Amino acid sequence: MQRETSPLTLTDLEFLPTTRLKGIGTKRQAALDSIGIRTVLDVLTHYPRRYIDRTKEAKIETLQVGEEGLVLAQILKVESIRTRNRKQLVSVDVTDGTGLLSLTFFNQPWRAKQLEEGTQVVIFGKLDRYQGKDRMTNPVVDLVGDRTGRIVPIYPQSGKAGLTTWEFAGWVTDALNKAKDRGFAEPLPLSIRRRHNLVDRATAFTNIHSAGSMEKIFEARRRLVFDELLRIQLLLVARKRSFETTSQGIAHTFEGKYISALFATLPFQLTQAQTRVIGEIRSDLQSQIPMHRLLQGDVGSGKTLVALAGLLAVIEGGKQGAIMAPTEVLAEQHYFGISELLTSFIVPDSTTLMGERDLRVALLTSRTKVKERNRLLEDLASGNIDLLVGTHSLIQEGVKFCDLGLTVIDEQHRFGVDQRAALRAKASGEITPDVLVMTATPIPRTAAMTVYGDLDVSILDELPPGRTPINTEWAVEEKGVWEKVQNEIANGKQAYVVCPLIEESEKMQVASAEQTHAALKENELLGMKVGLLHGRLSGSEKHEIMKAFRSGDTDVLISTTVIEVGVDVPNATTMVILDADRFGIAQLHQLRGRVGRGSAQSWCFLVSEAKTSDAEDRLTALVSTTDGFELAEIDLEIRGEGTIMGATQKGRNDLKIASLRRDKEWVSHAREAALHLLNSPDGLDGASLLVQELDLFFGHEETDYLFKS
Repeated sequence: MQRETSPLTLTDLEFLPTTRLKGIGTKRQAALDSIGIRTVLDVLTHYPRRYIDRTKEAKIETLQVGEEGLVLAQILKVESIRTRNRKQLVSVDVTDGTGLLSLTFFNQPWRAKQLEEGTQVVIFGKLDRYQGKDRMTNPVVDLVGDRTGRIVPIYPQSGKAGLTTWEFAGWVTDALNKAKDRGFAEPLPLSIRRRHNLVDRATAFTNIHSAGSMEKIFEARRRLVFDELLRIQLLLVARKRSFETTSQGIAHTFEGKYISALFATLPFQLTQAQTRVIGEIRSDLQSQIPMHRLLQGDVGSGKTLVALAGLLAVIEGGKQGAIMAPTEVLAEQHYFGISELLTSFIVPDSTTLMGERDLRVALLTSRTKVKERNRLLEDLASGNIDLLVGTHSLIQEGVKFCDLGLTVIDEQHRFGVDQRAALRAKASGEITPDVLVMTATPIPRTAAMTVYGDLDVSILDELPPGRTPINTEWAVEEKGVWEKVQNEIANGKQAYVVCPLIEESEKMQVASAEQTHAALKENELLGMKVGLLHGRLSGSEKHEIMKAFRSGDTDVLISTTVIEVGVDVPNATTMVILDADRFGIAQLHQLRGRVGRGSAQSWCFLVSEAKTSDAEDRLTALVSTTDGFELAEIDLEIRGEGTIMGATQKGRNDLKIASLRRDKEWVSHAREAALHLLNSPDGLDGASLLVQELDLFFGHEETDYLFKS
C-alpha cells in the first residue's frame, strides 16, 4: 500500500482517534471522550488557557491579603473534612519555599483524590487570612508535574475526569512529532497571510503549544484566531450572497404618505437613530433584493414605531404586513398599540362603493375562537386584512395571505431559523417577502457581525425624549425595598415583583411565585390589590391579569419572567427582582425595562446576597449603567462566548481560541478577507481546503449548497 505523503488537513486529523497518541489507552480514551475530545484534531485544538512565565511567577511571602496571584507550589498535606452542617470541604497545605499557604475547597470532594502530597501545582486565587493563616478559597488549580522550560503551557483540564495539564502537554507533543513528516496543509492564500502578517499553520500549531517566548505564542494565537473567525465569516457572507442571488424580492412602490401621516399624529419627535433606520428600511423595501435586516435596539428605544413605518410603506404599496411575537401578552400589546395609532387610516378598495375602507389590523393567537379565526383567515386570503399581528399561530397550516410584503419578527432569539422561513414561505408564488427581525437584547457590534453576519444590521442607540432614567439599587435586605413599594402605591403608581428564576423546573418557579404572592399579601403588601402571573396560567387567565394591571385595577403584579419581553405599563414605576443573582445580565436588563416607560421617576431593586464574584460583577454592572450595549460588552467579558453558530455538526464550540471581546479587530479583518475571497473571479475555487474545513465544522449539506451549487 502506498504511504500518504501529502500535508495533513484538519479533516485528516479529525479522522484519527486519540488512541493513535502515546499514553492513550481505553481508560484515558474514555476520560477524554467525557470532555468531548475524541480525535487528534480535538487534542491539537485543546489550546492552553494560559502560560506561566517561570521568571515572573509570584511568591507566597510577597502576596498581600485581597490580592490575586499565581503561585507554583508543592503539596504538603491533603485533608478531607465534614463540617457541622454535613458539608464536605477539602483542606490542602502547600509551600513554594518562601511561605505556607492553606487552600480550602467547598463542595469539591474529588479534590482529595486529585491533589496528591508531593506533587507540584499552579494555584491562582485571591489571598485572605483566616485564624492567622494565609488562605485561598476555591482557587483555580492546575497540576503541572515536574515541568521545565521558561514558558509552561497550562491546559484546561478536568479534575473529575482525572486529566492533568502535563498529560495534555505530552499528547500534544506526540501529535506534533508524528505530524512532522507530512506537515500541515496551508489553506490560506499567501496574499492574505502577508496582508495580515500571519504565520503559517504549521508554525501556529507548534508555537501555541510549545513556544520559547510569549511573542511567538501571540503570533501563533493571532493566526489561529483568524482561522476560526474566517470560517464563520465565509459561511455568513456566503449565506447572505446566496439569499440575495437566489431570491426574487419585491421592489415596493410608495411615496411615504402613510408614514408621514403617522408621524404627524405623534406627540413627540423621532430620535435621529429612528429617522436613520427608517431610511435604511425604506431603501431596502424599494430594492429588488429581499430585505433581511436585524433591528437591534435597547429596551424602550422605539423599535415598534420603526417597524410600523416599514409596514405602512408596504401597505401603501398595496401589500400586506405581518408581525410575529413570542408571547400572547406581547402580541396583544402590539395589536392594541398599533390599532390605536392607525384608527383614522384609510386604504383604497375597489370592492366598496366609495372605493376605500378603513385600514384593518387583526390579531391571531391560540386564544382566537374557531368561528372568529375562520372569518379572519378568509379576510386575510382575500386581502381585506392589511396587517396581521400574532404569535406562532401565524405560521400554522391554513394561514394564507393574499399578498404578503413584509414580515416583522419581534424578539427574534425566541424563534428558530425554521420558524422565520415558515413565515416567509406564507408569501404567494416565487416572491420572497421582506423580513425585519427585531431584538431588544443588545449585543456588541463584533458579536452582531458574527452571530448575525448574514443579515444587515441597524442599531437604535438613542432613547426617545421624555424617558426618565431608571434608578437601580442593589439591596442585600428586603426591608427598605417594601417601604419604597408602599410609598409608590400610596402615590397612585404600580409595581412589579419578579420571582427567582429556578432553572431546574418551571413547576418550582410557579410554586416560588405562588408562595411569594401568599406571603407578601399577608405581610408587606397587606391591603393592596396584588395580582399573580406565571407561565402555567391559560392564555385567557394571563390576558385578564394583564388587563387588570394595565387598567390600574391591580397595584402590584407578582410574576415569573413571563413579563420579561415587551410589557408596557407607563404607570408602573417600581420593580423588585428577588434573588437577582439567579438571572443573567441581559435578562435583568430586559426585566428592568418594564419600568421607566413613562415620565415619572422609576426604581429597580435587585434583592440578592450575591454569593459569587460573578454575581457581584453582574449586579454591580446593572447598578452602574442602563445602557444595554455597555452591559452587553460587560456580559461578554464575564461569560465568554460559547457556540456562536448554534448547533453545529458535532455540537462543538466554534470559538476555541478566538474571543469576540479580545479580538474585535480580527472579526473585521476576517469579514474583509471573506468578502475578498468570495469576490475574486474564481470564488473559492482556489481555496478548496477552506471549503473542506467549512464542511468539517458546519456540516456538508450547507457548504455543499452554498459553495458548490
